[in-house]
This record gives sequence, C-alpha cells and structure tokens, in this order.
Amino acid sequence: MTMATRTNEYGQPIGAALPDWTARAEPAGVTLQGRYCRLEPLDAQRHAEDLHAAYQAAPDGRDWTYLSLERPATLEAFKTYAESAARSSDPRHYTVIDLRTQKAVGTLSLMRITPAVGVIEVGHVTFSPLLKRTPISTEAQFLLMAYAFDQLGYRRYEWKCDSLNAPSRAAAARLGFSFEGIFRQAIAYKGRTRDTAWFSIIDTEWPLLKQSFERWLAPENHDAQGQQKQSLAAIRAQLAG
Repeated sequence: MTMATRTNEYGQPIGAALPDWTARAEPAGVTLQGRYCRLEPLDAQRHAEDLHAAYQAAPDGRDWTYLSLERPATLEAFKTYAESAARSSDPRHYTVIDLRTQKAVGTLSLMRITPAVGVIEVGHVTFSPLLKRTPISTEAQFLLMAYAFDQLGYRRYEWKCDSLNAPSRAAAARLGFSFEGIFRQAIAYKGRTRDTAWFSIIDTEWPLLKQSFERWLAPENHDAQGQQKQSLAAIRAQLAG
C-alpha cells in the first residue's frame, strides 16, 4: 500500500495527517460471543482445571516450545500460573470456551498495549488439541481482532513470534497478517536467543479481512465434519477481486 505523498514547509515528505486522532481505551475484561466459541477473561477458579486437562491432551510439550514457559506438569502448577496471568492487565488474557461443550480449551491475550498511538499485539496464544485446526481457533482470533478494531478503534494489530516457529508464521499468514521482517536477537528466553518475526494488520485492511472471516466462519462454508469448503486465502482473493 502506497501512502499519499505530503510535504512539510521544507519540502520533506511526511506521513498522512491524523487530525482527529485521540488515544484509545485499553482492552477490558469483556466477554466476546461467537458462533463456535466465547472469549471471556481468564479466571483461574473457573478455567484452570479444564485448561490443564485440555493441554495435557497433547502427547508432549512441543506446543510450548516457543512460549515463555514450559507446559505446567501438574494442576497445582497450572493454577499458580493461571492466577498470575489472570491478575495481569498487559498482557490481558482471555479464555476460549467451546460453546458445544462449554469447556475452556485455550487462551490468548492482548499485549504490548499502546493506547496513545493505537497499537496492540495478540500474543500468548496457547491453543490445546481440542481447538487446533477447528473453526474455533479461527473464530477466537477473529473475535479478538474485531474487539481491537471495531470496539476499541486501534490502528495497528501485531503478531510476533520466534522466527523459527514455522506453524506460528504460517498461522499469521493464513489469518491475513502482512510479514514485515525479522528483528535479529530481539529477545533472550529459556536460555537461548530469539530472532523475532513481525507481522501486522492495519485498520485500512480490516474491512476486507473482517468480511473474509465472516464468510469463512459461515455454516455454509463447512461440511458436516466441520471441514472448510473455501480457504480464508481464497475468500480474501475473491473479495479483493
């Protein structure tokens, strides 16, 4: 996307004007309702047992390799983690509830929240085998994006991950994020260095992406087994026309 050229009094190119911009509100402990899932604020008392069981359904801890901690081995250890996460406002953690079972099946968060300039990041995406590769996982991401853009009015929505985390990079591309580059040696975690891959969606891109999510999530786009008939990428291409 090419930004229209403006110049200042010195003839230097400058960015587009934002004459009506005001700082945005911080995300709150809201509940977001979808067709397949509901997002609600993480609550250790209500969610920890279901979440721990859902994560333990995985045969090993590989889903936690690129997270900041390893998979808690016991329910008590997970409760301790969940209690700490639930107290945080940045990151602000949300639990994904499967509407069919009413069980907690994963979490994700809004983080690095910068209301003054309208930038926010989705992170700490911790999805169990009970929702991975299901419409729930896509809808959970969509609900949080819609909250950030439509309700809070943010301008930029970021996704960052370890550059070696191929599934996360593929997920970002599938969801419509644009790859922006690699920040070398950006983080040290778990006793190792990390190059960070940066992705983003900006507010001018959101209307088309929102429409594509709504079409993809529609019941008529899935067969009786819940398999998609059209991919998100195909729907985006059709809409972009």
